[in-house]
Amino acid sequence: MSAADTTTPAKVPPARPAPPPSAPPGPAPAPSRRRSSAATPWLLLAPCLLVLALVMGYPLVRLVTLAFQKFGQSQLWGFQPAESVGFDNFAGVLGDGEFWQVVVRTIVFAAGCVIVTMVAGMLIALLLQRVSGWVKTLVNIALVASWGMPVIVATTVFKWLFDADYGILNAVLSKLPGVELIGHNWFASGPQGLAVIMLLVVWGAVPFVVITLGAGLTQVPAELEEAARLDGAGAWGVFRYVTLPILKPIIVMLTTLSVIWDMGVFPQVFVMRNGHPEAEFQLLTTYSYDRAFVVNDYGQGSAIALITVLLLLGVVAVYMRQMLKIGEVE
Repeated sequence: MSAADTTTPAKVPPARPAPPPSAPPGPAPAPSRRRSSAATPWLLLAPCLLVLALVMGYPLVRLVTLAFQKFGQSQLWGFQPAESVGFDNFAGVLGDGEFWQVVVRTIVFAAGCVIVTMVAGMLIALLLQRVSGWVKTLVNIALVASWGMPVIVATTVFKWLFDADYGILNAVLSKLPGVELIGHNWFASGPQGLAVIMLLVVWGAVPFVVITLGAGLTQVPAELEEAARLDGAGAWGVFRYVTLPILKPIIVMLTTLSVIWDMGVFPQVFVMRNGHPEAEFQLLTTYSYDRAFVVNDYGQGSAIALITVLLLLGVVAVYMRQMLKIGEVE
């Protein structure tokens, strides 16, 4: 036998099985099905949009119409037809120095309310994360009770608290050494009176901010806070670099809503001043009301209200821009 006959034959690897044929692509969805799926959200929103159009559509259209008309008592009772005056109402309003004083006062008032509300709400929300469960429950019950109190009732309570003759606040503060506030009238000057009204607005707005921020704080990962502490960050560093960025969308939303609500404050001022706010207590809402229903110039009153709406739309535009930026970052 030769050497060639004793060589071990090479093993041939088995053939790999052919891959299974890929499934053929399914049929593309029909155009009618795509259109129906795109229309579903609008069908679900239709009842809400219809109600908004009926409730807010006509008043808004009427407001815009009156802002460009001469409309007083004669036109209201039908003795004379309404006259179109173009932009005369806006020219009269914007050329009035008192109007700009009211605008500045409203902006300062709203800014003060928003800042105090957000700071106090954040501090209370952070504090509630560090107390026992029953204390947190009691505080939440108190917050919901104060939040649910009608504005007129809350305003009446504050009128009694700050009353010059029978107010409990003057009596309590007068017991402090060197303080004598018996008979002190908190509404003798505009700044003091508006500060009292600001406390009333903040008192009614803080519960919503605390509850919303408290819900947001539960979503902050404890691992991130612990890692920040291990890296040497203190309480302020953890809040600034961990908690605050996570809560930013909620803070932006709450700040925007607070600005809109505080720019539209009306019953607190109206009731606190017995239905006749003095000039130094006038905000845009009460100023528009006085122009329309006290001076009986409904055209200028509507123009002031329309300018207020445009200012609030500017706030909404800023809010939408901030939310879009947050969405792009995420």
